[in-house]
Amino acid sequence: MDEIDVPSHFLCPISLQLMRDPVTVCTGITYDRENIERWLFSCKNKTCPVTKQPLLDTDLITPNHTLRRLIQSWCTLNASLGVERIPTPKPPIDRTQIVKLLSEAKRFPDKQLKCLRRLRSIAFEGERNKNCLESAGAIDFLASTMKNNSINTQQDSAVLSEAAIEVLFHLNPSEAQLKNLVNNESIQFIESLFHVLRLGNYQSRAYATMLLKSAFGVADPIQLISVKTILFEEIMRVLRDQISQQASKAALKLIVELCPWGRNRIKAVEGGVVSVLIELLLDTSERRACELMLIALDQLCGCAEGRAELLNHGAGVAIVSKKILRISHAASDRGVRILASICRYSANSRVVHEMLQVGAVSKLCLVLQVDSSFKTKERAKEILKLHSAVWKNSPCIPVPLLSSYP
Repeated sequence: MDEIDVPSHFLCPISLQLMRDPVTVCTGITYDRENIERWLFSCKNKTCPVTKQPLLDTDLITPNHTLRRLIQSWCTLNASLGVERIPTPKPPIDRTQIVKLLSEAKRFPDKQLKCLRRLRSIAFEGERNKNCLESAGAIDFLASTMKNNSINTQQDSAVLSEAAIEVLFHLNPSEAQLKNLVNNESIQFIESLFHVLRLGNYQSRAYATMLLKSAFGVADPIQLISVKTILFEEIMRVLRDQISQQASKAALKLIVELCPWGRNRIKAVEGGVVSVLIELLLDTSERRACELMLIALDQLCGCAEGRAELLNHGAGVAIVSKKILRISHAASDRGVRILASICRYSANSRVVHEMLQVGAVSKLCLVLQVDSSFKTKERAKEILKLHSAVWKNSPCIPVPLLSSYP
């Protein structure tokens, strides 16, 4: 196909690929439907990509049947050269059809699963369809379906919740839509997501984690303060199960988002967050994941319970000091902050000697010698001064590093 000379007017101006479903916008320019819908609905652009003229009505996209038939004829003529004929696209769905589908599902509960599967199929067909689903009220319907089935323990209810959360995730609700769901007491959105997080299959739990992260991002302070210890336990289960990289990142960001509020640090410690993060750090070298884990541990070491949990783990101090200067400047800064919290508030004789033995003191000396931020160096210097009576002349510190001891 790359070696065949494709007529230029058969190519989409956005992708420069052969158009499969050519449509014309109000400026007279023709694009492949998938590309122009992504440009308008996903990227939120309001202009024609070629002419830069404003598109006043983004729904006014007209199928170019003549051009599509010409492309199909050209494909047929070049079949011997390996060109496959493009299929005739299905007519796009409209809002009225979706409203009718939702209305039928509400009236006949036994048809809900069939409806959810149809909604999934519609959502996966393109950005315009997602827009139609949103305008027809599909987001509220999906959230209500999850809520209604979270209070029902039957097997069918779990299947319905999992089907609903998959469609909802792929619709990618906006911040305003999420805020409406979170603040709508009759929908109990966060509770419904937690129900799926606790009892759903692997993929549904991943969707629930990512939606919870987005939902708490727009939640009110009272909702952030009111989370329970069991939520942290379930988030840790997602991390331990390593369902997907996307779900793990969302889980870490959720921990970081929740920890500063109220007693959430203590709840997180009770939920096993510290030990799980230490275990994950032992096996993780990916930059952003390490940074998020160290940010969370830094937050948790802001309370006595968090520091105690880190010190009770045999690898706690060792893995934190190991990550300093190995990941990024941000990770190094967080690692030094964690050691500073320990040295200021929890440094008994055992801890001071452990830091020496696992190389944490040597690492702090190295921080003073290499390219680190001013604040990180100042913090490292402060830690070293705090316990200089024990550390300064220790044979555990290599001679080249002793020269930088403050």
